[in-house]
Amino acid sequence: MLERHTTPGQELPAPRRRPALRHRLLGNGLRPGYLTYGLLLAFFIGSAYPLWWSAVVGSRSNEALSLTWPPLFPGGNFWKNVAEVMDTIPFWTALWNSILISSIITVSVVMFSTLAGYAFAKLRFKGNNLLMVAVVATMAIPTQLGIIPLFMLMRTFGWTGEIGAVIVPTLVTAFGVFFMRQYLVDVIPDELIESARMDGANMIKTFWHVALPAARPAMAILSLFTFMSAWTDFLWPLLVLDAGNPTLQTALSQLQSNRYTDYSVVLTGAVLATIPLLILFAAAGKQLISGIMQGAVKG
Repeated sequence: MLERHTTPGQELPAPRRRPALRHRLLGNGLRPGYLTYGLLLAFFIGSAYPLWWSAVVGSRSNEALSLTWPPLFPGGNFWKNVAEVMDTIPFWTALWNSILISSIITVSVVMFSTLAGYAFAKLRFKGNNLLMVAVVATMAIPTQLGIIPLFMLMRTFGWTGEIGAVIVPTLVTAFGVFFMRQYLVDVIPDELIESARMDGANMIKTFWHVALPAARPAMAILSLFTFMSAWTDFLWPLLVLDAGNPTLQTALSQLQSNRYTDYSVVLTGAVLATIPLLILFAAAGKQLISGIMQGAVKG
């Protein structure tokens, strides 16, 4: 048996030990463990399975719901169900209305919320804190309480049945103002604004060259959530729009009848309504993450 020889005063190196079971399961602070990956995988499957199940049932007939075990793989009736959806509802009109409404609302909310958030965060004027408290207080009021007076107001203006009745009430949101204010309070130093003013920049130039570049990560997040919220809105468009000029979400309600509901067709319509959001996430996901990381580094 070989012996290890050391010079006097030299210590033997400590033998390498295998990571403890606790570190392999939970991680060591630098790298996640098996338990973390397992939980993430479980959450992913639990979140993706309803959409996958909708796509599977939407590609089959209505009898697939009566099976003892739910199907796991798509069938061959998807395009037939798509054709039935197109024949039952004004799909392309509803799709265009949803894209138009969601885009206008997103641009408006991001623009006005950034302006208002910057004013509340960095400008000093009387009643600043009181107005901010009033804005936040409106978030505590349920949306359903304002539906009846808002509908009466839209009817007075003669906007019922028009997409303007859906766009105008949501051109700016209290959450957007609060979100941008909280972000800009810490991300923009007061010294940077004072430096811009000393260089001769007025209020608009200071906002454009100082606040706007710093606010881009938060604007990207707010735009994504605003578009998704406007796209999936159902109650208010259902009340204020006509059946011949609906949004995509309200048009899907026309696929159900009082006597019989073909759930495979309904789920096909739901899948078609979800595809634009998936495309948006796939196209803007990388830019969104890079914007978040850029804001984190700057912060």
